[in-house]
Amino acid sequence: MRGLRTFRWTWAVIFCLTWAASASAQIDETPDAVDGLGVTEHLNELLPLETRFTDDRGATIRLGDYFDGEKPVILSLNYSNCPMLCQQQLNGLVRTLSELDTSVGEDFHVVSISIDPRETHQKASKTRMRYYQEYDRPGTADGWHFLVGEAPSIMAVAKATGFQYRYVPERKEYAHNAVLMLCTPDGRISRYLYGVQFDEPTLRLSLVEASEGKIGSTVDQIILTCFMYDETAGRYGPQAVRLMQLGAFTTVTCLVVGLTPFWVLRRRTTSGNA
Repeated sequence: MRGLRTFRWTWAVIFCLTWAASASAQIDETPDAVDGLGVTEHLNELLPLETRFTDDRGATIRLGDYFDGEKPVILSLNYSNCPMLCQQQLNGLVRTLSELDTSVGEDFHVVSISIDPRETHQKASKTRMRYYQEYDRPGTADGWHFLVGEAPSIMAVAKATGFQYRYVPERKEYAHNAVLMLCTPDGRISRYLYGVQFDEPTLRLSLVEASEGKIGSTVDQIILTCFMYDETAGRYGPQAVRLMQLGAFTTVTCLVVGLTPFWVLRRRTTSGNA
């Protein structure tokens, strides 16, 4: 009986060690796949607007067709067959977009370009429908655009945005980072946002900034004046000088508003005595 227990214990230990080694190998593969990949930011540079793609309806379009000079654009490079990262990124984006007062289509566009040249517009159409339905805001269908294209077109946009990716044959997947590009209405890159979850104030202010003041409230404009983007934190932080200036201006304004009635009353009193 003791021999049987020893035998089972031995095999259990062997199984656990083998599983741990396998899991460790899988974990170690991930850094190798993305090793050397990153994003080289090209802020304020113009996108290749003449580059042609196929939209989710099967029509040939220019990237510039989505830049009307009025609305900013949230641009991402993903692909529909991505097993995890792309889905997590787009899910996070939709969740945050749902928190905004502004709406896709009405105030800005969302454009996602597949980095896999083998994907079809039918696949892009299914992906678009999934996120449009998840967004669940009527009247916004025209603001969602999922594009596919040939390798040279994809590479042209990737090069312009500084987005690096690599096909991994063993996994039959693409290795890449999760990043959004906030673009101005005329097609220049305004801001990069990294990760799969997005802070609502940061995304909102990034859109206001990218729109060059064409969307957003007066309060948003004031916040942008006093806050600057912190690259290390990935969000907007207070700018001390601007806050001090605003504080001084507010103080002077309050003093003027508060003392004006006193000055007026004193002047009337003086005039009456005269």
